[in-house]
Amino acid sequence: MSDRPSGAAPPRLVAVLGPTNTGKTHLAVERMLGHASGMIGLPLRLLAREIYDRIVKLRGARSVALITGEEKIVPPRATYFVCTVEAMPLSREVEFVAIDEIQLCADPERGHVFTQRLLHARGTRETMLLGAATMAPLVRRLLPHAEIVSRERLSVLTYAGSKKLTRLPRRSAIVAFSADQVYAIAELIRRQRGGAAVVMGSLSPRTRNAQVELYQSGEVDFLVATDAIGMGLNMDVDHVAFAGLRKFDGKRTRWLYPQEIGQIGGRAGRFQRDGTFGVTGEAEEMDPDLVEAVENHQFEPVLGAEWRNHKLDFSNLPNLLRSLAQTPDREGLKLAAEALDETTLRQLAADPDVADRARDRSALLRLWDVCQTPDFRKVATDDHVRLVKDFFFHLTGGRRRIPEDWIAKQYAHLDRTDGEIDALAQRLSNVRTLAYVANRPDWLHDAAGWQGKTRQLEDRLSDTLHEKLMARFVDRRTSALMRGLRVREDMLAGVGADGAVTVEGHYVGKLTGVQFEPAQGASVLEEKALRAAATHAVAPEISRRLGRLAAEADEAFALTPDGVVLWRGEAAGALSGGQPFAPRVRLFGELGHEQARQRAARRLEAFVAGEAARRLSPLRKLEAAVADGKLKGLARGLAYRLIEAGGLLDRNEVREETRALSQVERRALRGLGVRIGAFSIYMPGLLKPEARALTQALAAREAPGWSPPIAAMSLLPQPPPNARALSAYGLRSVRGRAIPVDQLERLDELLREGPKQSGGVVFTDEARESLGWSDEEARDILRGLGFAPANRAKAGELTAWRRRGMNAPAKAAAPAVRTNSPFAALAALQAASPPLPKRPRTRAQRPPAQGLPTAQPDAAAITPPARRRRPRRRKPAALTA
Repeated sequence: MSDRPSGAAPPRLVAVLGPTNTGKTHLAVERMLGHASGMIGLPLRLLAREIYDRIVKLRGARSVALITGEEKIVPPRATYFVCTVEAMPLSREVEFVAIDEIQLCADPERGHVFTQRLLHARGTRETMLLGAATMAPLVRRLLPHAEIVSRERLSVLTYAGSKKLTRLPRRSAIVAFSADQVYAIAELIRRQRGGAAVVMGSLSPRTRNAQVELYQSGEVDFLVATDAIGMGLNMDVDHVAFAGLRKFDGKRTRWLYPQEIGQIGGRAGRFQRDGTFGVTGEAEEMDPDLVEAVENHQFEPVLGAEWRNHKLDFSNLPNLLRSLAQTPDREGLKLAAEALDETTLRQLAADPDVADRARDRSALLRLWDVCQTPDFRKVATDDHVRLVKDFFFHLTGGRRRIPEDWIAKQYAHLDRTDGEIDALAQRLSNVRTLAYVANRPDWLHDAAGWQGKTRQLEDRLSDTLHEKLMARFVDRRTSALMRGLRVREDMLAGVGADGAVTVEGHYVGKLTGVQFEPAQGASVLEEKALRAAATHAVAPEISRRLGRLAAEADEAFALTPDGVVLWRGEAAGALSGGQPFAPRVRLFGELGHEQARQRAARRLEAFVAGEAARRLSPLRKLEAAVADGKLKGLARGLAYRLIEAGGLLDRNEVREETRALSQVERRALRGLGVRIGAFSIYMPGLLKPEARALTQALAAREAPGWSPPIAAMSLLPQPPPNARALSAYGLRSVRGRAIPVDQLERLDELLREGPKQSGGVVFTDEARESLGWSDEEARDILRGLGFAPANRAKAGELTAWRRRGMNAPAKAAAPAVRTNSPFAALAALQAASPPLPKRPRTRAQRPPAQGLPTAQPDAAAITPPARRRRPRRRKPAALTA
């Protein structure tokens, strides 16, 4: 990498850690596209292809390269590189580098590769490491200068227990750990539920994408997969069911680790939609501790990373083997177990012919290069070693290339599309080996030509395998009927004036606004077929309606108190969040082009924002005054709190600030529509029916199902609504009751007008009844507002109430004297003169006269005089009788 310019900011190294469904990969792609060049390493070829396709749509094919072991698409001027972690070209300098699923540095097979990238792969401006939260301690140990960013899951993951395969909910993914188990489960679901898509790590990206599209389109509602779905493959899965909790990891059959269950089960739910996980089939119920760990994403931290020396000694073969066995010298690293490439090298090193040929450095480099050939075929180790040995002898002898006839013979043997699923899958694995060879330009004379041939063969085999999977695991009759109904142009279908949708004379649903409500079919087959036909019938009409809606004037819309936006009297959308002047509206329905739906949704949001600006003009003016700096000091802070609370504050919460307001500040607030009442600070303009209807619609999402009376007191639900929801209805919370703010101000007036007694005021029954309160409610409310009884009322007497000290008004501050006032000099003299001493209460405490001697008084002199007993008044005889 080139030297960094003097004065430039140091490259940023950040680790973004968190559970699944936190948007880590999406964040990395966005950050990469914000730089002039970038590279991202991903754990799977399938995921690399998915990210590559996404970036191509955003930047064009000329700017994006795809580099995996079996596939290389590298345009001449590529600036963004999407790779598998093993295939990252680290010699190429880019501004941004990201490594996904970095927790795989603890994987026994591939961990040393991820560790090498963790320690050494860097961008010139920014490097981002993505992975599980369990990596935080290890990252701090190995990379003390790295910035660690934790991300929370966007949705909730909960355990749903054990369910039968035939009772699993729709949009479920069933996870098994062998191909035989995957096939058996998919066959059962086909018979019982209509069909399932199949996803396995051995599938090509083309086959996998076709199967996922089969599931995503809704043609099948179930997905049967291996744990390949745990590595970042995004699908609309609501529930993940484990058909087993044990797997064969290449060496032994073991229980799944909690973090593996969390990684796979976390695929349930997307964005802010919650998901569930559980077990099915013969799998045992999960242990409660395991469930708690998965639900809370709390797993044992990764204590060490697999490490292998990357600075190898190619001076001779023994030194190369010795350098591979070198132990790490840093804490947090441990020597990785012998990987396949090292095992292959050791076996070939024992071959005299290989050892004799690998004497010079170039031959040794070539030997290590061919030993890193992946075993896509999953054959015995001896068969793989023989293949690598053939590669080595071809590349170090004769023309130093793999002969054309060798790859042509292999290609001809594989160029067939007959056979069943297993035969096609095995053939695809062999094609992956040929594709790996073809993507090494120094191994073949016509590498580019063979790349094209192997890609075409892989595509043909992938399409055939997809068809075979469809034929075996999907009810083709149902699928064909659904597909046929969607594409028939001469279908007799239409939409009536009342919105009724008919297909071939059958009523299949109703179109209201831009939302289609399908009817229920007599059977699953009929329902799916008719729904597909109805979609074909209403899609053009919905597109036309979306266009008209986006172009309508404000007069065509209305907003209901429950937050539904009407378009010409029909529900078109609903408020889903946001702020009063920047609302978010969810458009009803699912049909129509995405761009047209977005334009329609933006139009509804613009209408609601305009309504808010018109109806809530006092609040808008107050916000503008705060933003423009017209309000200053305490008035500005008070206005900000009032805006945050939705236009209504408990005066007791801002008691000190309110007392400290100057007259100028009070007038400024009053001029902006703010009223400082006895118990509340509020904006009367927001209590008008038109304004209140809008605020209630905005608050419907914060307090769903709560619709209190706005002119009378009511009990608050549990848990109580927040302050903004209460403000939307013009209510205050007092002792578990919702009370209209105008009732509280009326209470203040009644107390001021009430009779005075015992230092307090009597709240008469007539005053109480005018507010519609019972005696018990009135007493509770008065206590909640800071009042206390001023006397102990006897039978038949009324209780007088007075404010507690905490609510008593503060003493008025002395008025400030202007400097040019005639009294300024007098004020200065008063300030300069010492204060006069207070007069003692008793004669004994008075100070002696100056200049006179003081005598020590005796005890009698300081003894207070005895109290004289006052004569007892006699009661009249009439009272003493």
